[in-house]
Amino acid sequence: MTVPTRQIRALHDDETITVYQAYRPEIGDAAAALGRFPDWYRRDRMTWIKPSFLWMMYRCGWAAKEGQERVLAVRLRRAGFDAAVRQAVPSHHDRDVYADQAQWQRALKRSPVRVQWDPERDLHLRPLAHRAIQIGLSGSAVDGYVDEWTVGITDVTALAHEIHALVTARDLAGAQRLLPAEQPYALGAQS
Repeated sequence: MTVPTRQIRALHDDETITVYQAYRPEIGDAAAALGRFPDWYRRDRMTWIKPSFLWMMYRCGWAAKEGQERVLAVRLRRAGFDAAVRQAVPSHHDRDVYADQAQWQRALKRSPVRVQWDPERDLHLRPLAHRAIQIGLSGSAVDGYVDEWTVGITDVTALAHEIHALVTARDLAGAQRLLPAEQPYALGAQS
């Protein structure tokens, strides 16, 4: 079966969708212990959420890159995630969405959400032909993410290390069995 070039794939259920982020230990440990982001979490910068576990592993080097040593699985209310995706503006000008550069730049200034599609990754973190979505949140979207959409946070760093050890040992079947069961995700109906 061919995977569409752009398709949101994620671990999800009827109410929630799981996204991943990597942080320094002090942020990751505090958020995992609380099950939410701490009050001192910085909201003044763009934060990128990724529904693809393997894309997150590519980005954080299996939780080994400095400042990305803790990988968090953040369960979000689908309504919040869906609203963010619907208002997202591509991080780069896309002629299929915006007729000209000026129109795209106006949209960028109005929306607190960015979207980009980067090559999905395999267990060796090599690029695949289809793309994984990343959603960048700023301003009011970060407030929604932290205060309203997040229903739980789990530290999955040990899982990342375990899967990486299996890949290194060439036990790809074992590694595959441990991956989150990401399935195609359809945005819910707008209310």
